[in-house]
Amino acid sequence: MNIGLIVIAANVLFSYKGFENYAFFERYKFNIAAVRNGDSIRILSAGFLHVDWTHLLFNMLTFYFFEGVVSGYLGNTKMLLIYFASLLFGNVLTIVLHKNEPYYSAVGASGAVTGILYAAILLQPGMDLFLFFIPIPIPAYVFGIGYLLYSIYGMKTRSDNIGHSAHFGGAVGGYLLTLLFAPWLVTENLKMVLLLAAPIVLLYVLHKTGKLN
Repeated sequence: MNIGLIVIAANVLFSYKGFENYAFFERYKFNIAAVRNGDSIRILSAGFLHVDWTHLLFNMLTFYFFEGVVSGYLGNTKMLLIYFASLLFGNVLTIVLHKNEPYYSAVGASGAVTGILYAAILLQPGMDLFLFFIPIPIPAYVFGIGYLLYSIYGMKTRSDNIGHSAHFGGAVGGYLLTLLFAPWLVTENLKMVLLLAAPIVLLYVLHKTGKLN
């Protein structure tokens, strides 16, 4: 059984329901005020809703390309645990960073997908990635670090409508769960483990010193 395809199907079905039913979308989207008032199901359900087909397609393609790497190393069950843990990490970090913004809302599997992406990079940092419009291969670890630095920039400037905090939290979830499931990475590739942790440490320092906002 292809667990990855089941995850994709769940996202497609739930998102389609949201596309067709505005009340359903509003009921299950992530919203700071609703979550703080006890509607905690939104922390999970929002990860299966998307704004439109393009948003859904981008997330599911990214998941499809990288979940096989994670499943290949760790198995389907641990891949799923990383997926859901990253989804939760992403939305919990969003709550922490936007706790004083009751109207802040978001949807999408980006946190979960970013966790899978970061897990794949941690497991196979030397693989080459090809990005749209860039005809040269980029080492996975370079992309991972650059992506998180861009997310920090996005959280700091808030110049777009992208949920950078969910992406970053998802990456943290993917990083931690992968090391939990594959502790041999620390002894076999400590330098890469520390290098990929650098943006996470940077975000923590910026948040603690009040320099993130």
